[in-house]
Amino acid sequence: MPRNLNFQSVYRDIANTLNSVRRCSEQSAQIQHILKNAFENLEAAHEKECEQLRNIVEGAPGDLIGNTREMQDVREQVQQIASTEATLLLRGNSGTGKEYTARTIHQLSDRKEKPFVILNCDALSTLPGGNSFESELFGYERGAFAGAMSRHIGKAEQASGGTLFLNEVADLPAAAQTKLLQFIQDRSFSRLGSNIVQRADVRIIASTGKNLESLIQEGRFREDLFYRLNIFQIHLPDLAQRKTDILLLADYFIGKMNLKYGKKILRLSSPAIDMLMSYHWPGNVRELENCIEHACLATTDVAINAYDLPPTLQTDVTSGTTLLPEGSASLTTLLDSYEKEILTEALKRNGGNMSAAGRELSVSPRMMHYKVKKFGLG
Repeated sequence: MPRNLNFQSVYRDIANTLNSVRRCSEQSAQIQHILKNAFENLEAAHEKECEQLRNIVEGAPGDLIGNTREMQDVREQVQQIASTEATLLLRGNSGTGKEYTARTIHQLSDRKEKPFVILNCDALSTLPGGNSFESELFGYERGAFAGAMSRHIGKAEQASGGTLFLNEVADLPAAAQTKLLQFIQDRSFSRLGSNIVQRADVRIIASTGKNLESLIQEGRFREDLFYRLNIFQIHLPDLAQRKTDILLLADYFIGKMNLKYGKKILRLSSPAIDMLMSYHWPGNVRELENCIEHACLATTDVAINAYDLPPTLQTDVTSGTTLLPEGSASLTTLLDSYEKEILTEALKRNGGNMSAAGRELSVSPRMMHYKVKKFGLG
């Protein structure tokens, strides 16, 4: 061993090294804790964002969109009745959002964790045995009728603990109305082919676009069934009655389609807005959603242009040109609409400078002035 070795110095160096290692270990633990928390927060935020995106893409219910007095009334009624167990009747024309409203009520109720089950009364096909309504609502046992090869669980049983939505209930035949009335009265039923009585803990929401009062007068709908369903009534207005909500809905659907199709559409062009606002919307909100989906698929721009909208909307709102009887706009109307759209967007890009817009479009100043005057863009 070297004579000049200073053990005290060595011990001090070792102690300092151990202290450094300990401090590094403590700092490493702190860093690991910080990183763990950061990753957990990121994961939670990511999951929340994914859930929001799923809700938009899948059309999950949320706030009923609209600022008009009519939609404010609907929202107030939904909030008022959602937490109760009352049977509801939703009325409104096709495409006004009756199913969406029913889903919203379900999500705001104490039954939101349980199933929301739809029975489309207007689409029941005649099954072997002639009991399509009973088969779909109550289910059946194997061998209950020719073609019943296995047990089938009905909508009432599927909806146990949740909400049963009877869509277009006015289309039920008389015999089915009687069976439905009996079920509403005590929520009891038996599967076809079985004598076992079961109970279904379900809340019932029905909808119709037809005038039930007239059907009652004609003897086509049971008055006592109407009173059972009409405990509380909400009317969904036509889109034509709430024109100022059109752009709010359009923006919502653009966001939905951006997610669905991976698009990056930012806005509607001015001519497209004109077309949306001037159209009479016989198909209501459902038609508007279909039009926006069509336009999102058609456009290659960050904006939806007038010529991206479906042919049924292709009409020159400034000239008052109407659609042809067969439902297609005239060629002149389509060309004018397309030309006006291109000019409008070019003027926007160039801050309203007609000369710059004309150069961009390779149009002479004289022709540019003529076109701007023709379409009232000046």
